[in-house]
Amino acid sequence: MKITILKENFKNGLNIIERITGKNLTLPVLNNVLLTVEKNFLNLSTTDLEMGINWWGLVKTEKQGKISIPAKLLSSFTGLLPDKKIILEAKDKTLFIECEKRKTKIKGQDPEEFPLIPKIENQEFIEVDSYKFCQGLSQVIEVISSSQVRPEISGVYLLFQKDLIKMVGTDSFRLAEKTLSLKNKIKKECSLIIPQKTIRELINVLGEKKEKLKIFFSPSQIMFELVMPEISHPQVQIISRLIDGEYPDYQEIIPKNYETQIILEKKEFLNQIKTASLFSGNINEVKFKINPKEGKIEIFTQSSELGENKSYLLGKTEGNPIEVSFNHKFISDGLSNIESSEVIFGLNKDGGPAVLKPVGDESYIYVVMPVKSD
Repeated sequence: MKITILKENFKNGLNIIERITGKNLTLPVLNNVLLTVEKNFLNLSTTDLEMGINWWGLVKTEKQGKISIPAKLLSSFTGLLPDKKIILEAKDKTLFIECEKRKTKIKGQDPEEFPLIPKIENQEFIEVDSYKFCQGLSQVIEVISSSQVRPEISGVYLLFQKDLIKMVGTDSFRLAEKTLSLKNKIKKECSLIIPQKTIRELINVLGEKKEKLKIFFSPSQIMFELVMPEISHPQVQIISRLIDGEYPDYQEIIPKNYETQIILEKKEFLNQIKTASLFSGNINEVKFKINPKEGKIEIFTQSSELGENKSYLLGKTEGNPIEVSFNHKFISDGLSNIESSEVIFGLNKDGGPAVLKPVGDESYIYVVMPVKSD
């Protein structure tokens, strides 16, 4: 292979694909990037066997071919080159790099040893706004915690339903659901569970993109594809395995009614939770006392080692008086994912789940279990 490419384009591609490479001692080839030149396209590919990333860029091609090169080394080296054209040429498992006054060669491996990244044969796809889709995922992903005992809750659950997508994450102590509306109706309803690592890479790589994102899937895999702005050709593909298993019937967990409800100014509520957390000690417990007659919520924490803190907020309140405790981190996480200026805080007695949701926005709901009193 022999091509000419702008340093900026080459570096952008390497930044995208190198993220899933690392120090794999058992299979060193997984630390590599596969460079493939076909026609006027350079394809960069990496995989960790669970997920694969492809990137394509337009190049001036003199000779087609491919080579496998250590990804981190190639990316770090390219970052130090001047912002000029780069000539890449592969000969005898070695990549020759020429840029302005520099000539370098990096030893590679036989490209045939590089693992194949699976392809999804199904040509049907769902099209979404990349930015909104990734924003939605970011509102549910932090709720997830890896579980080997219950692998089905170690990922984001996606439910494709008519003209909407529901995104759900849970760690069994809390749950977040985000609903996105679609312009085009889905032909066939389905659901799947995507690993948390894949979702993180998707957000990191495509989270700021404003283009349309295509979603292809099969019974065991999913692919996210972004098309080049210049021509109708893929620019980025993220392919991942799906988590096998049945997601819990999470709708049963979401309360339909509340014993007590209060509407609060989000920014001040979050600030007081963070202040209270400084005095919660190792147990992370924050106590709430709501008095509907006075229209206020009292927030209290104490620690035998640190001291105590008490504050209150006024809000529009209805229901019965209630006292309940929560892990302050869980409440802070829920508030941080809400974009509105005001939030609804719905609570229930006897250890029932509470709900945080934005005022004027039915697309997001955050459910959290209280701390059980001794």
